Amino acid sequence: MLKSVHCLFLCAVMFFTAVASAAAQSRSDPAKEAPSGKAAAYYHFALGHLYAELAGAYGNKGDLLDKAIDNYREALRVDPEATFLADELSDLYVQAGRLREAVEEAKAALDRNPNDLNSRRILGRIYTRLLGDPRQGSVNEEMVQRAIEQFQKLSEAAPNDVETWLTLGRLHKLAHNSNESEAAYKKVLEIDADHEEALIGLAMVYSDLGDQPRSAEMLRRVVAKHPSARTLTALGRTYEQQKEYAQAAEIFKQALGLSPDNSSLKYSLAENLLLSDQVDDAVKVYRELSQEDQKDYRPPLRLSQVYRTQGKFADARKELEKAREAAPDNLEVRYHEVNLLESEGKADEAIGVLKNILDSTRKDAYSSGERSNRAVFLERLGLMYRSNDQFEEAVATFRELQNLDAEFELRALAQVSDTHRQEKEFRKALEVIDEAYKKDPDNRMVAMVRATVLADLGRSDEAVDAVRALLKDNKDLESYLTLAQIYEKTKRFRDMGASLEHALPFAKTDEDKANVLFMKGAMHERMKNFDEAEASFREVLRLTPDNTSAMNYLGYMFADRNVRLEEALKLITKALETEPNNGAYLDSLGWVYYRLGRLEEAEENLKRAAQKVSRDPVVHDHLGDVYFRQGKLKEAIAHWRVSLKEWESSSAGEKDPSQVASVQKKLESAEVRLAKESATEGAKNP
Repeated sequence: MLKSVHCLFLCAVMFFTAVASAAAQSRSDPAKEAPSGKAAAYYHFALGHLYAELAGAYGNKGDLLDKAIDNYREALRVDPEATFLADELSDLYVQAGRLREAVEEAKAALDRNPNDLNSRRILGRIYTRLLGDPRQGSVNEEMVQRAIEQFQKLSEAAPNDVETWLTLGRLHKLAHNSNESEAAYKKVLEIDADHEEALIGLAMVYSDLGDQPRSAEMLRRVVAKHPSARTLTALGRTYEQQKEYAQAAEIFKQALGLSPDNSSLKYSLAENLLLSDQVDDAVKVYRELSQEDQKDYRPPLRLSQVYRTQGKFADARKELEKAREAAPDNLEVRYHEVNLLESEGKADEAIGVLKNILDSTRKDAYSSGERSNRAVFLERLGLMYRSNDQFEEAVATFRELQNLDAEFELRALAQVSDTHRQEKEFRKALEVIDEAYKKDPDNRMVAMVRATVLADLGRSDEAVDAVRALLKDNKDLESYLTLAQIYEKTKRFRDMGASLEHALPFAKTDEDKANVLFMKGAMHERMKNFDEAEASFREVLRLTPDNTSAMNYLGYMFADRNVRLEEALKLITKALETEPNNGAYLDSLGWVYYRLGRLEEAEENLKRAAQKVSRDPVVHDHLGDVYFRQGKLKEAIAHWRVSLKEWESSSAGEKDPSQVASVQKKLESAEVRLAKESATEGAKNP
């Protein structure tokens, strides 16, 4: 710093010596008066620039800034066409804190001469400096509009000025005037077809409008002419938003080649590799990031998440410990502990950790971000209670979410209603969702939950009418799938099939298509069209090879029909590798073992399933079959009785008369047999 100030001082001495010499010569020679015109403008610009440099070196010293401003103003007066001086002069006003004076001076100049473009430019630039920080979400809308007004008039006076149109494009984007922003950037491209800033700006406008293909088109033009880490990153982000993760990963690789030390690009590459199922490559990048900065908790945390989804719980816990060591109090790290414990089947411990997070972050008042986080944690805790059959605790947690803030009220009521549904208290469920429906009958989420509850109560026509009413206003994937589920509950399979056909055009991603096809497979299975069901599930697995639900359903379908049992075992085992504590999958595995005659393994897995999904009548029916074949009549009878009880309390759509009759018949037969055996035993031992 001292060295640079010393250099500036020497430059100043030399400059002022030259000025003094020129002045002396002008006094001795009348032909050499003070410079005028362009020369005078350059003279004052140079002098002003030097004062500005000295002011910066001395901490924006006021008197030096004032001299810099005076000289820039004089230079601009002498040469009004030097518009760059207006830009630098406005920056000096900001540095000197003379904004009010500058604004008043510019306004006065414009009152005298509305065609004074330099005063208008200064005024517009000062307004842009006063509009706030868009990155922080704090924008002074009044200043944005004032700046737009000035630059709009500048564009009319100088229609080929690229910088004016670029500024207008940015300002209109800030004001959410997408059409005007688009027009401004297009004006730049009329002047310079390959202008990088305009192409990027236009791409961002299209992105805001949700038109990702056009956004990508603009960015591809930029990359073709100006391939840089910045432009490639923007294109990669656009591919991300289009969910074209493999293409995004390829673009981020190219960007990383131009900026190999950019850790942010490495994260983006790893994330998109992961999303495009290039898991091994993603893990490799995350490991590199972890080694580069061992104090950064993010790479080991992401590795832990990957290993957790792969069912490699020991590796997941090892990486989580690294993340916790780097950031012991980080909420994301603490929350991942909940996910890992739940995946390990330690539901009670997971609930305890999440409760601890909520207790330790409780406050009388929350910021917007804190409130959003708390809402996520409360909803997750309620869901965990519910899946653990702790319905009372689940309802209490969702009620806490309801009271957290008005914006969460309807969502919380929907969760309370769904909790009552799962504990088979359908009338309570309707009372709660009706409360939400009265508050906002136009809310789509509330209307769909209400339609589902009506279907549970056997009021299928009302349920169908409710969803069809939603479809009149807005046809979308979610509405058609909800309608299909309601038709499934009422066994109107032809209508269900029609709804799924209507849904398919709205399924844009492989995951969405897989969801539609999965429901189609389930529909065919219930209709006993087993070949069509298998074809649908095979297509689901082609689109989403790791779809554990499809693996399980296909395997269970084979086991239930007592065919292709070895293939069924492989499918269900693979599903359980990813979700080892899934109650439905454990039931399927137990049922395959039963069909294979491996009764001990069947009993072990079905008992675990009954712990996970204790209200499922099918699981208890299966356990009854296993115990009966083992000769354990009392245990078989106990589970068949539970099965009948659960069937009795099931919703109208879930009840299967044929299955209920089958369980009833087995129970009665077992009770008769047990009575006979007891009588025989009593006769032997009077």
